[in-house]
Amino acid sequence: MIEISGISKWYGPRQVLRECSLHVKKGEVVVICGPSGSGKSTLIKCVNGLESFQRGEIRVDGISVGDSGADLPRLRSRVGMVFQHFELFPHMRALDNVNLGQIHVLGRSPEEAARKSRELLARVGLAEHADQYPAQLSGGQQQRVAIARALAMDPIAMLFDEPTSALDPEMISEVLEVMTALARQGMTMLVVTHEMGFARSVAHRMVFMDEGRIVEDAPTPAFFDSPQSERARQFLSRILRH
Repeated sequence: MIEISGISKWYGPRQVLRECSLHVKKGEVVVICGPSGSGKSTLIKCVNGLESFQRGEIRVDGISVGDSGADLPRLRSRVGMVFQHFELFPHMRALDNVNLGQIHVLGRSPEEAARKSRELLARVGLAEHADQYPAQLSGGQQQRVAIARALAMDPIAMLFDEPTSALDPEMISEVLEVMTALARQGMTMLVVTHEMGFARSVAHRMVFMDEGRIVEDAPTPAFFDSPQSERARQFLSRILRH
């Protein structure tokens, strides 16, 4: 499904990814964790072409992301992305935010898109908020609209880049509940997060990054019970204390 092979990336002289390789199978949930600045968000943005890379290869459902002829708009329509800061259009109602890509990328009629959007807003617990604007919604509600928008494109996989880090603590659980339900329904997911309770209960595998490298890639129970690297042990001891 998602094959990352030997990816390296530089910003000018600074190398931010170092020979990263990772494979995510259909239906698998993989959580990427690690300290700030370790390359987690950069790696996940390379998967759907939001960031370029200089070495290695990424294939998503057979499409080579780095190829000059790759159809990145089509790829992005098939790989949903949920960002840290929602990225909703503030002048559009929740319903219209979810409609937009369906109409302009998938070619659905406005009526068909609206029907699908209302179904998805109900699925994320926001049926009654379809006609509200982002400013009228809480952070947790805005993030759930963003998830519905990504799901509206019928993605084969979902990427989450720290989806709860901009939320107040009481809003985090409502977003994690939606993500947990998606995982239970078999959605392929690659998630950058510090929410270790979520990771422990939902992830099939844990990937730990530090200084641009993938230091560990292990089944979730093994990672939490007996991390192999001293760096991962230090990270877990700090983050699990909170």
